[in-house]
Amino acid sequence: MSTIADNIGLVSQRIRAAAQAVQRDESSVHLLAVSKTKPAQAVREAYAAGMRDFGENYLQEALGKQAELTDLPLSWHFIGPIQSNKTRAIAENFAWVHSVDRLKIAQRLSEQRPADLPALNICIQVNVSGEASKSGCTPADLPALAEAISALPRLKLRGLMAIPEPTEDRAAQDAAFAAVRDLQASLNLGLDTLSMGMSHDLESAIAQGATWVRIGTALFGARDYGQP
Repeated sequence: MSTIADNIGLVSQRIRAAAQAVQRDESSVHLLAVSKTKPAQAVREAYAAGMRDFGENYLQEALGKQAELTDLPLSWHFIGPIQSNKTRAIAENFAWVHSVDRLKIAQRLSEQRPADLPALNICIQVNVSGEASKSGCTPADLPALAEAISALPRLKLRGLMAIPEPTEDRAAQDAAFAAVRDLQASLNLGLDTLSMGMSHDLESAIAQGATWVRIGTALFGARDYGQP
């Protein structure tokens, strides 16, 4: 059986090859280990293999892992849908939030970010494929939302996040990720982050400019959603 360390090595090779294929510096692409539904021990194993950035979708699960791992210098990213009653804990315990899709949530994160912590890094989630089941603001609403968030204190708007409709069609993958890249460029806000690409489509995302790829299954194996 492959270990988490083995898997990190394989994914790192994929990232390197994808970056080289489009003449990008591989250091411009960061690997976010998506540890949702995985135990704290799996995070420890990934840390031992060099990982420092971990993504979580479920707040209570994430807080429990953080409490178990206070001895490690980890950077925690919240990447799941955000309810208003969860913003304070997110503002207090995460370095990045990739899934902001409305101004109310951003305002609460801004108000609740502790003054002794650095500004909270924010990505706006865009529903680039228009799926009813997906979170994210519409492309039409993005410019006004980005302008408003960029003016909020205690937050640093870094870029966009997207989860395009899954497909094995490389041309369709490229088109969706390119649309996100072009939306970001059109904002003219000097943003530097594109959080896009997962285990099945990271090559396409990197080809279209991803700076964070969010990888779970390829690092930790299939998820067991029956676990608490």
